[in-house]
Amino acid sequence: MQTGPRLVVGLGNPGAEYSETRHNAGFWFCERLAARLGASLAREARFHGLVGNARNAGVWLLLPQTYMNRCGQSVGALARFYRIAPGEILVVHDELDLPPGQLKLKFGGGAGGHNGLKDITAHLGTQDYWRLRIGIGHPGSRDEVVDYVLKPPRREEAAEIEAALDRALELWPFIARADWNAAMQRANARPRKPTDTPS
Repeated sequence: MQTGPRLVVGLGNPGAEYSETRHNAGFWFCERLAARLGASLAREARFHGLVGNARNAGVWLLLPQTYMNRCGQSVGALARFYRIAPGEILVVHDELDLPPGQLKLKFGGGAGGHNGLKDITAHLGTQDYWRLRIGIGHPGSRDEVVDYVLKPPRREEAAEIEAALDRALELWPFIARADWNAAMQRANARPRKPTDTPS
């Protein structure tokens, strides 16, 4: 029987200088989810991150504080300690290959060049965990990617990302009860523009 995630990981970089940057979209989601579930996030040295326990929901929340390239150290430490299987982990992260405002929920697959996912896969020893991708758009050139993800989104992009985070939170009841198909259908549907009229 499928179960909802026992661990939700938001990816980002620690520190005030990174808090508003595109690379921290996973942090933004996890902070909102923690508030919704009434879980307070506190630093746990043994897990190299900010950790919250939403007891009523039966889920741990983790914001690794190791910087993106080494976030697998944090995820691996908590997952091993609480005996959480890779298939019970949901990683929420920024996605260059989706435009701002779009989401994609998927199980497994490659890292797509995302250093955080690469490190998590290395520490877990498998790609078989859930990912919720939050679109941030692409600068158009690979040479500009590092600079792009470490800068705040433009105002119109920020509004799209905020709307996507709201939609991602609406998926939580489906994810929590392991209704992954319903969650994927809703996540992967293109968001309607304000100018769209329902048909």
